[in-house]
Amino acid sequence: MSAYQQWKKLGKPTDHLMECWLLSQSNIPTTADDHVWAEWELSDLASDDPEKAWECILYAVPDTRFSDHLGLLAAGVLKNLLSYHGPDFIDRVEHQAKVDPKFAWTLGGVWRFQMSDEIWHRVQAVWDRSGWDGIPAKA
Repeated sequence: MSAYQQWKKLGKPTDHLMECWLLSQSNIPTTADDHVWAEWELSDLASDDPEKAWECILYAVPDTRFSDHLGLLAAGVLKNLLSYHGPDFIDRVEHQAKVDPKFAWTLGGVWRFQMSDEIWHRVQAVWDRSGWDGIPAKA
């Protein structure tokens, strides 16, 4: 049974999806290829199941195994979540950025995409851009 089939059979649990997403980022081509479905599933969640997308983001950010891949989450599912469902999530995003410096830093990698002016300004008010796009990292 493939990892995708197992994920579906288990009821599509967040932890399984995110573990497979992490494997899809592997430098080992066969491992990445076997789990590429997780990239598409995570991307689709931002529009199709925003609550699950938020759950996936919150699963990954504090886990150090995901640290090298938080830019991908920021520029992907987090950006899309705020673009498609910004009014429904901005309060939670602001709160999380204020209580979790690692989340605020991850938020610094978000692009505007289709966010309204209001959502974009609120994101910018709480993000931590240090270390992004040549901005010096905090000491």
